[in-house]
Order: sequence, then structure tokens, then C-alpha cells
Amino acid sequence: MQPYFLPYIGYWQLLNTVDKFVIFDDVQFTKKGWINRNNILVNSEKFLVTIPLKKYRGKSKICDIKLVEDIRWKTKLLKTIKISYSRAPFFKKIFPLIKKIIESDDENLFSFINFSIDLISQYLGIDSSKLIISSSLKISKNLKGEERIISICKKLKANSYYNPIGGLDLYDKKTFRTNGIELSFLRPNVVRYKQKDNNFISNLSIIDVIMFNSVPRIKNMLNDYQLV
Repeated sequence: MQPYFLPYIGYWQLLNTVDKFVIFDDVQFTKKGWINRNNILVNSEKFLVTIPLKKYRGKSKICDIKLVEDIRWKTKLLKTIKISYSRAPFFKKIFPLIKKIIESDDENLFSFINFSIDLISQYLGIDSSKLIISSSLKISKNLKGEERIISICKKLKANSYYNPIGGLDLYDKKTFRTNGIELSFLRPNVVRYKQKDNNFISNLSIIDVIMFNSVPRIKNMLNDYQLV
């Protein structure tokens, strides 16, 4: 998986379920993806928040991307989160955790996000030692798509590979099976919980989930999916 900024519950379901979770640092940064942005709840509506980045070359790797030096965005984001979630049942417990993440001194985007994944994993009781940084595996840089994934699986001696449901159109089960790997896709069920008095908005950042739910409740959510 790419490193996403405080991603939705499906990301954590995948992380919680697998034995090893490879997080990409040495692939090309995608500008319109979810690496440096996500949605939270503001005024009972979906609201996009973004980590501002320094200018970079068009084909830069994720590990080469830097955050802007002006840290006023951190103050603004924390203020937005505080105002939006101050009445959430777990605000007093969660806000210091989010503050620690946002105020991290990491200038490197990958390091910044990897730190946040580690802290949230610890909070949810997920073993963060299962996280493996892709560059540490020394996979050939010439491999792309399925070939790269299969090579990683073989490197880790995996006999099964779980991918988010969005990969249905990207990866072929027969190709993986030919290589001795069983491919499955994780489809999250719609996890509902009381937010405010609004109609429920799904697939927001994990910030929303941990603000409104206890850890035991979230642990149940982490297992609320289907493998197809």
C-alpha cells in the first residue's frame, strides 16, 4: 500500500488482518491520490484537508517529497479538528494524539505519514512491527504492477496476498495462483456509528472513527469486512 494520511477504516482493516504489511516509499508520488490529504467531518459535511508540500519534480518518489517549511498549516489544521470534534465523546483522549502527529518535526512526507501510522496502530492495538518499508526489500526498480507485487510476495515467502477491493480491475487471481500465491480482495462493510446529529458520512479519515468510538468498538469494526 501507499502511505496515506490518516486513512479510512478499510486501510486499518487490511493492516490489522495481514501478517506483513508493505508500505511503499520508493514508488512515484501521485498528486491527486490520498497520500497527503483526507476527509474529516466539518459542520456535518465532508471536508478535505491537505498536507502542503514543497515543489517537486513530476516523477518524484514518495520518499523524496518534503513538507513546506511554513508550519502555519499545522496550527490551522489542529484548530479545524478541535472546533469540529470538541464535543465528540473521545475528543479529550484523541486530540493529544492527533496533535502529536501533526506537530511532528519530520520534514519528509513519507516519514511524517509513517510516524502517524505507527502511532494510530499503537492506539488501536495493532502490531506495528508488521510494517515493512518497500525500499528495504531491494526489489528490482524495473518491476511494475503485478510483477512488483508478486516479487514482493516471493521475497517475503508469502502464499497469500490481500489487496483492497479497488484492485479488482488491476490484478488477476490466475496470474497470482500460477506463482503460488492466493490473491484475495478485502471489501469493507459499511461501518456505521453515531457522529453528530447529521446523516452518517462514511469513509472519512480514521480521525473521525477514533473521535466517536471506543477502542473495543473499533476492534469490532476492524473485523467487519469480506474477502472476495
